[in-house]
Amino acid sequence: MSGPLPPAAGTLDELVAEVRPAWAIVRRSLPEIVLGVAVLLTVLGGLALVGAAMDDATIARNRAVATAEVLDGSSWSRTLVRFTAASGQTVVPPNGVSYPRGLVAGQAVAVEYDVTDPELVRVAGRSWVDGIAPMAGGLAVVWLVLGGTAHLIRRARSS
Repeated sequence: MSGPLPPAAGTLDELVAEVRPAWAIVRRSLPEIVLGVAVLLTVLGGLALVGAAMDDATIARNRAVATAEVLDGSSWSRTLVRFTAASGQTVVPPNGVSYPRGLVAGQAVAVEYDVTDPELVRVAGRSWVDGIAPMAGGLAVVWLVLGGTAHLIRRARSS
């Protein structure tokens, strides 16, 4: 067995001594960190729209149309549908349907899907363009909150 454990207070003091310089850097850079988070969220929002546009292009290249039933068990993050593909296969995409706004369980809805990958499905007539306004609104809120926070931090520092 090794020797006695060092006193906890000494260990805590050592930890504080190690962390203090890093904390000083974080405090000094806090406005830039907050703005960096806003930029990161903006990039992620843009990438989400690009991904949706790519999915739409894939569906458009190998497009088929079916009537789907909106299923119970849907949540805010996905809306489940069931439809029969042109091959006769019954499909319930695990990720749900794209652009589900306004759908309710039991409703019949026209969907467009990729014949080569029937799990890639969207509500007919909807596209990534429908996501621009909500994304822009969400990012406006992000920039108002985080931009305002960064401004207040800078202002508090200069006074």
